[in-house]
Amino acid sequence: MVAKKKLSSKAALSKKTPTKKKVAAKKKPVTKKISIKKKGTRKAVVKKSVARKKAAPKKSRAVKSKVVFPQMGNAAPSFSLLNQEGKKISLSDFSGKENVVLYFYPRAMTPGCTVQACGIRDSAAEFKALKTVVLGVSPDAVKALVKFRERDKLNFDLLSDPDHTIAEKYGAWGLKKFMGREFMGVLRSTFIIGKDGKLKFIMDHVNTKTHHDDVLAVIKSLS
Repeated sequence: MVAKKKLSSKAALSKKTPTKKKVAAKKKPVTKKISIKKKGTRKAVVKKSVARKKAAPKKSRAVKSKVVFPQMGNAAPSFSLLNQEGKKISLSDFSGKENVVLYFYPRAMTPGCTVQACGIRDSAAEFKALKTVVLGVSPDAVKALVKFRERDKLNFDLLSDPDHTIAEKYGAWGLKKFMGREFMGVLRSTFIIGKDGKLKFIMDHVNTKTHHDDVLAVIKSLS
């Protein structure tokens, strides 16, 4: 019995000792390799990521702040937007039939935009005589346009451009300043499009009180 115990203890010792040596032998070379790889890869990755972060914001800022208006004499950018009734209105609907006055305003039912809209409303007969349709465009949802039209009894279509895609196409979306604050928004502007679909006149400085008279004067001079 004693012999068996001695043998078993020796076997146990012989089993433990080689495993410790083997583990120690494995750990040393592995840790060296890992440390070398980490140093090399980390430095390379950090350098690349820093370079990209510095370059990216410069490009995005330049695009946002730059506003370019379409040129007179060129074809007007096409559009298809929903009006206050949820009906799709497109520039092509008026091709060869009527002139189009496309005006961009910041927000429905605000003081300046209301004065501007009511001036157009009261000049409906004159626009009709000149075979001209007026379309107001804003980022407002269709529901807001319904209220605006009903409240002020407007007699022309208001179009919803919630993601300001069309405003951007016409250069009517850009950096604005108000009370020391800068923000992106609608640049109040008007585009007069002929029956041939070409831009006849661009009004980038608008007086809300005389807007309707100013637009009528331009259309009469063009006819």
